[in-house]
Amino acid sequence: MGLLSSVFKKNDQQKPADVAKAEITKKEVKPVVDKITVGHVHMSGCTGCLVSLADNYGGLLTILDKYADLVYGLTLADVRHIPKMDVALVEGSVCINDKLSVEEIKQTREKAAIVVAVGGCASYGNITRFCRGGQQNQPQHEAFLPIGDLIKVDVYIPGCAPTPQLIRNVCIMAYLLLKGSPEQKALATNYLKPLMMAAQKGTSACFCDLMTEVIDQGLCMGCGSCAAACPVRAITHEYGKPQGTRDLCIKCGACYNQCPRSWFSFDVVPEYESIMELIDTVMK
Repeated sequence: MGLLSSVFKKNDQQKPADVAKAEITKKEVKPVVDKITVGHVHMSGCTGCLVSLADNYGGLLTILDKYADLVYGLTLADVRHIPKMDVALVEGSVCINDKLSVEEIKQTREKAAIVVAVGGCASYGNITRFCRGGQQNQPQHEAFLPIGDLIKVDVYIPGCAPTPQLIRNVCIMAYLLLKGSPEQKALATNYLKPLMMAAQKGTSACFCDLMTEVIDQGLCMGCGSCAAACPVRAITHEYGKPQGTRDLCIKCGACYNQCPRSWFSFDVVPEYESIMELIDTVMK
């Protein structure tokens, strides 16, 4: 009984404030990774790229938990104005008839260290190039441009929509480029270099570019990547060679950027295994 009495007496002497302070201290001990700030800027598009981003499921939660804070997103964050951020993921093209949209894309360039064009609309205009109004409440919205025609873009993630894995990998590499070790920064630079080259090349890409730069030059190896990437099935294969239907092409750039012969990076190929191992390690 003497032992129990001493224990209860000791517990009674401990003040509630001391207990709360101890709990707070215990929570603060938990290590926190030095995150980067990321925003999702939605211009004129179908939201398919955002769906592709969300299709990373647990991988997206890992990124948001360990490596990135989402500071802006119309559907995911309650923030009215575009804040300062490390990486801006921009989806959709810009309606140049809409003054607010033009101002927002310019603000994005001013506030973001790295601007990423996500998807065919942001990179090349995609199907929005063919828009002629059609909105009953906003019939004046009839002219759309890819964001690269209005601001400088650092990285393209082409496709309609891009694969969830590609969006995830670019997010990881952006983090490593800004916060990683020198070795990790080198691998991240090698991985992002082809996507940076695509951004530097311009805002136009379609099957016609494949025809002039790859097929007509005898570089096509008939792998079928362009046909597999085309979201509107405008490319077929006949006798081992791709054939394009111009009337179906929406100029999303997916086929051109999927072709291994349209651009080839000696920075990526030798480091492919190291890059993939790094991504697997980061996502664990």
